[in-house]
Amino acid sequence: MIPTEVQQKVEAMPFWYHKIQLPYGITTPGWAPINPDKYGIPADLTGQRVLDIGAWDGYWTFEALKRGAREVIAIDDFSDYLGSLNHDDRRKWATFDLCREALGYSSAVCKRIEMSVYNLDERELGTFDTIFFFGTLYHLRHPLLALDRIAALCNKEIFVESAILDDFSPYQGGMGHGYPRNQMVMEFYPGKEYGNNDSNWWVPTLHCLMGMTYAAGFAEVQGWKLTDRPDQVSLCRGFVHGVKTSGQGAY
Repeated sequence: MIPTEVQQKVEAMPFWYHKIQLPYGITTPGWAPINPDKYGIPADLTGQRVLDIGAWDGYWTFEALKRGAREVIAIDDFSDYLGSLNHDDRRKWATFDLCREALGYSSAVCKRIEMSVYNLDERELGTFDTIFFFGTLYHLRHPLLALDRIAALCNKEIFVESAILDDFSPYQGGMGHGYPRNQMVMEFYPGKEYGNNDSNWWVPTLHCLMGMTYAAGFAEVQGWKLTDRPDQVSLCRGFVHGVKTSGQGAY
C-alpha cells in the first residue's frame, strides 16, 4: 500500500484501541497501551511461538514479531465494547488486517482467529513458548477457568495485565478506596458497577491475580502495578509474569 492509501484507511476506521506505529510515519490514533515498558516483555523473543489473547488491533501481536518471534497467533472474541462503543464501531479484524498488511507480515507467521479463550485447544493451536493475556481477564465470567485453559498450552511463560482493586473499588468508596497491602480479594460485577461497562465481570487485587496465576500452574510468579499511586480508574492496572518450572515455586 502507498502512504496516502494507508493514511486514508486508518482515518476511515471508526475506532482504534491501540496506538500502532506503521510505515511512512503513520500511527493509528488509539490510546493503548498506556505504557508499553511496564508490561515487562523481553526485548528479544527470537524464535518463540507466541499467543496473543484479546488482541484487538494487534499491538502486541506485531510487537512480538518485531522482537523476533517466529510465529504469533492472535485470538479475540470481540465481546468488549468498552461499555460505550456501538457494535458497528468495532469492525472485528479490519484494523488488525490493515496493520498486518501495512507492516508486511503474512498470515503464515501472523494468524488471527475469532475464538473464545475457553475454547483454547492444543489439538487445534499447538503449544506456545510465551502467552500474552492483556486487558481480558476482568471481562471473563470464569477467569480462573480461562487461566487453566491458557496454562495447558503454555510451555514457558505468561504475561498478564488486568484492572486491579488495590487503589479503587466501586463497593469500597471509589478512587483511593481499594484493598491495599496484599489483600486476597476479587470483586464480582453483575451489571455496570466497574467502569460503566457491563462486560466487566470480575476484578482482582494484584495479590489475588498473582495467586490465580500460581494456581493455574505457573510456579514462579511476580507482580507489579502500572503506577504506585494511580489517580484515575484507567491507571488502576496490574501486571503478572508467570514462569512454568518443574519445582513447586512461590509467589
